[in-house]
Amino acid sequence: MKEEIKNEGQGTIFENSFLEPLTKAPPYVSATIYILAVLALLFVGYRMEVVANVWSGAAIFVGAVFFWTFFEYFAHRYLFHIDEYFPESELAHKAAYTFHGIHHEYPRDTDRVIMPPVPGMIILGILYGIFLLVLGNYTYVFMPGFVTGYLIYTRIHYKTHITPVPSYLKSNYRHHALHHYKYPEKAFGISTKLWDRVFGTMPPKDKHGVR
Repeated sequence: MKEEIKNEGQGTIFENSFLEPLTKAPPYVSATIYILAVLALLFVGYRMEVVANVWSGAAIFVGAVFFWTFFEYFAHRYLFHIDEYFPESELAHKAAYTFHGIHHEYPRDTDRVIMPPVPGMIILGILYGIFLLVLGNYTYVFMPGFVTGYLIYTRIHYKTHITPVPSYLKSNYRHHALHHYKYPEKAFGISTKLWDRVFGTMPPKDKHGVR
């Protein structure tokens, strides 16, 4: 994924005038829809009395937030950069650009720094079906935690790309900037560096020993 980086402007995924608008949305619109999805799932779980008590529910929810960080790493490394593993495949290049390459090319495009609602809800629908098959009714506690993990990630991602970086995110910003501008094959974690450390994809240290 070696697109020329453009810090201004906005790329195009589809030439079709109906499909293209569905690939972008203001960040507050996307975040609001995902928050509503979390609340709806929790409400269904509450009405169904999925868990015996609040503590077991909280444990599943927090565990799902943590599981998101692994999913984030896995998706970023193996799905969003799939063209690195299939360099001869036009389909892999198209998929990688559609889902992530356009963000590498236009990293400050606010309308795509968070997954827009239409593709996002399609993905959540697929994950909902998978979670329901594996977890049954616990999905209504696990999935809200999973999506909350995604919302935390989007907050960090937005802050590292769009706004002045707060001091508590300087390390995340440095790590993610290395992925964008120097080591696209490393530094896949955004919420945390944990999985980069576990799977050996930490970028090299600089001359000051910082990475």
